[in-house]
Amino acid sequence: MPASAIVSGDGDRTRSLVVVFLRGGADGLSLAPPVGDDLYYKSRPRIAVDKDEAFALDGPFALNPLLAGLEPAWKDGRMALIHAAGSEDDTRSHFEAQDLMEHGGGGGGWIARFLRFREGPPPSALAAVALGNTMPESMRGAPASAVFESLADFSLGQSEDGFLSGLEALYTGAGAPDFLAQAAGDTIGALRRIGDLRERDYSPANGADYKDDSFSRKMRQAAQLIKARVGTESVCIDLGGWDSHLTQGSIIDPLMQRLGDGIGAFYQDMGAAMDDTAVVVMTEFGRRVEENSAFGTDHGRGGAMFLLGGGIQGGRSYGEWSGLSRELLEGPGDLPMLNNYRDALAPLLSKQGADAEALAKIFPGYDLKPVPLFG
Repeated sequence: MPASAIVSGDGDRTRSLVVVFLRGGADGLSLAPPVGDDLYYKSRPRIAVDKDEAFALDGPFALNPLLAGLEPAWKDGRMALIHAAGSEDDTRSHFEAQDLMEHGGGGGGWIARFLRFREGPPPSALAAVALGNTMPESMRGAPASAVFESLADFSLGQSEDGFLSGLEALYTGAGAPDFLAQAAGDTIGALRRIGDLRERDYSPANGADYKDDSFSRKMRQAAQLIKARVGTESVCIDLGGWDSHLTQGSIIDPLMQRLGDGIGAFYQDMGAAMDDTAVVVMTEFGRRVEENSAFGTDHGRGGAMFLLGGGIQGGRSYGEWSGLSRELLEGPGDLPMLNNYRDALAPLLSKQGADAEALAKIFPGYDLKPVPLFG
């Protein structure tokens, strides 16, 4: 994390956004199947979700039973669904679609622009955190960012305290330029705050039980960071492997279990703090409506988004839905993209300090029609 990318902090900002990106084109019709539409079962005679096993949402939709961890959030009115969601670009390339979505129509990433243009003091050194081994494109160009697999990685080693004291004297002492002292002080402060977190035995609240897999561990660390009030405004977590051309169930069933367990534990752990913490689950595109001959699904257009917490009015689905009639599908048999992902993100960013002028810069060249998540 280069010191030049760090500006002064604001640990008093209480709102945070956790972005879970399902890389590989997750099948929205499996995550939230339209079990109330007979065409769903005609299109997927071998891989459809059993209606009797799914948890009913609203309209024709249900929640895959492997995502049972999300049921409490829906029942509490804190989770919403947006189907037929995605980007206006019709590429079938995973990498191109992911990049376009994470750039949000501008140079660099939409999270980076949010941090630059939202109201309030400059972001802290830990304003944008990616829990992984690479920086997502959505954070590219952020004025403050950190990338690490775990809190243990955010360290200078066993002699950290002495080394930090030396750096502090060098960069923040008499004669140091103000801009350099400010940047160095915030970076050193972030390292010390993370050091404090590493030394604490974190105990999830409200009986939350995180599973022992990489996704749940990252959701646990996201909760720990947000609760510690170290100025974390956005957390990016990837869950990859959703490209399900062959034997779809064997590929995505374990992923859905991990997704539901991880977010479900996070939701329980955060408790009342979920009112200020939003979680967005998104993917670059969905899958074709009809199953293929290999018990899988091919690249499609419209996918599904889940939104939890942040004070949204949940317990319902938002956006347009045209059904599965063949004449209403797009191209070779895809759900059309009826609900642009930017329109779902905009109201959440607005709650975090992005006014209309800032939103126009965060998503340039796009005429926003924000989803009325807050009534």
